[in-house]
Amino acid sequence: MNKWPHLDYLGWRETCSALHLYLQIAGKYRLAHTPWLNHSWNATFYVTPSGLASSPIPDGPGIEILFDFREHRVVGTCGNGRTVSFDLGPTSVATFHASFVQLISELGGTPTFNGRPNEVPFPIPFAEDDRDRPYDREAVQRFHQALMAVDKVFNRFRTSFLGKSSPVHLFWGSFDLALTRFSGRRAPLHPGGVPALPDDVAREAYDREVASAGFWPGGGGIDYPAFYAYAYPAPGGYRAASVQPDNAFWHEGLSEFILPYEAAQSAADPDEALMAFLVSTYEAAADLGDWDRDLLECAHGQPRQVRTPDAAVVGNAPSVSDEQVEREDSASKGRYRLVIDGVEAEMTYSRAGAGMIIIDHTEVPGTLRGRKVGERLVRQAIEDARRDGIVIMPLCPFAKAQIGRHPEWQDVVRRS
Repeated sequence: MNKWPHLDYLGWRETCSALHLYLQIAGKYRLAHTPWLNHSWNATFYVTPSGLASSPIPDGPGIEILFDFREHRVVGTCGNGRTVSFDLGPTSVATFHASFVQLISELGGTPTFNGRPNEVPFPIPFAEDDRDRPYDREAVQRFHQALMAVDKVFNRFRTSFLGKSSPVHLFWGSFDLALTRFSGRRAPLHPGGVPALPDDVAREAYDREVASAGFWPGGGGIDYPAFYAYAYPAPGGYRAASVQPDNAFWHEGLSEFILPYEAAQSAADPDEALMAFLVSTYEAAADLGDWDRDLLECAHGQPRQVRTPDAAVVGNAPSVSDEQVEREDSASKGRYRLVIDGVEAEMTYSRAGAGMIIIDHTEVPGTLRGRKVGERLVRQAIEDARRDGIVIMPLCPFAKAQIGRHPEWQDVVRRS
């Protein structure tokens, strides 16, 4: 069943803008009272079956804030068992701010925090923003349903990475649900310059190489909900990489890959459409950036299945020695395929005359990660090229990275 709701950003953008500012108020309170955690992870919210929650904030007796999008209330609970709440509905930012300050005070906390919005155009101090704001309950519920669907896929994607990874969390500054993977290497100093965001925050957030993906409800340069993906620093050739699904594209203005939410929502399998976007954009960043994928990756996690001590080492993965790489060839194009336990991986190519093939795409499903399947496909192409006396042009980022790791394969690679 397709549980992804239809989202119409233009139809609820005023409510969305108000909700963004309300979350900033609660997020700034959390930021002011929680010790700093790398990359601002101490300030984020998390998707729950009811809405968005802060997790415990070490202020007073310990306080947690929940934006309940089912009952449309802001609920505060504290360590002494007390609960205080107020309704979400049509109001002003100033009125919400006053209600939130009162809630924290009644819970025994200290309602001190920065009183100005971040990462929004023409910021007005919360306490001075008296403009009436609408509240579309049905649109908020659809947004929450979308967050639940996206959060599930993001968290499944997270299980196939053994390196440093962020939680799946919502940043109230840019109002995006995000997930970030790290190569383990330092990154060049970030130039800063993000509107309404201190440079030291941006530089701390990007002090390591990252491949990041996320979901916006809309705004910030696009008038529709969308998924995004980017790398910092972006390796050479990243923007030209082939990514999936077909509806994904490179947005020059944002310098990120974009997949419209509607493209995933309307797909036969929205979860797999989004997974394809996450996997292909990450692989483009990792391959072109020469990440140590053998060390960092593993198969997707499964319930009640404990990982081996080193899930990324092919020797600890199930054997694939009995399966043979198959080739399907024609006058203009072809592909290599490997089927393991009923799951197919493939690498496609096109012919450029009689003496060269161009490898243009490699697809390895998540269940086969960590088993050197992609490397076997490339290796077979190398062996066939030697036998046939032809050369290979690896346009596919994965194939290019694999060939780059094997100097002994360079004899059949076309020289630029």
